[in-house]
Amino acid sequence: MTDGRAVSARPSVTRSQERVFAAWRGCAGPDKEQAVNKALAGTLAVIAVSGVALTTAPTTAAEGSNSQPTKTQVFSTVLSPVPTNHVTGSGTARVQLTGNQATVTVMVSGLLAGVPHAAHIHIDGQGRCPIASEATLLNGHRALSTTDGAKAYGKVGASLTTRGDAGPNSEVAVTRFPTGSAYTYKRTFKVTADAAASIRRGNAVVVVHGIDYNGSGKFTNVLGPSELDPKLPQTATAPAICGVLRATPS
Repeated sequence: MTDGRAVSARPSVTRSQERVFAAWRGCAGPDKEQAVNKALAGTLAVIAVSGVALTTAPTTAAEGSNSQPTKTQVFSTVLSPVPTNHVTGSGTARVQLTGNQATVTVMVSGLLAGVPHAAHIHIDGQGRCPIASEATLLNGHRALSTTDGAKAYGKVGASLTTRGDAGPNSEVAVTRFPTGSAYTYKRTFKVTADAAASIRRGNAVVVVHGIDYNGSGKFTNVLGPSELDPKLPQTATAPAICGVLRATPS
């Protein structure tokens, strides 16, 4: 992937641009190219006389290019408890994005102590956190699993691991996620073009997992096994706190 620049909103069509479009629509074949070049030359002359600088806006990945904007952008969110999962924790998340390089900072408190908490940036869903009506019966108890919330927040775009791979393949790499009831996580790594684009369009959701559903002080099998890895209890992978990343002033 190559770096590009952030593209600003397109300006309205000027009279000079209208002349170019008219030349394009009014001719065919070689005559069209000659007419457009003539009209464009006139437009450039007007710009030169007026002293206006002429710049071209590079194409973004969404417009069919593999380039990434190089302007640093900041996105943040407040992490709130996922309904039905008996969580009282909270937190904040911040992503500083330059091209496809992300510096991610997450601060949490009030989670289950002494256990690892998987955390991810989810993408390509509906860009929201799950609601109580989306909960299902898990081993006879109503709660939200990771899969139950997938419609809302989508698939894993990045795994907020402490070391090694930070991609989707590390979704349940439990030994490489932060541990404890309260922690501050900060790491810089590259994300995929898909993840970067999802963050920029406001479709990315930060989810921290791992819940104490029955107040036992540990991950138990009260909700049965996890659908992500049957060797893990559902409580280890169920979503705990969640927030949608939004653009903020850098």
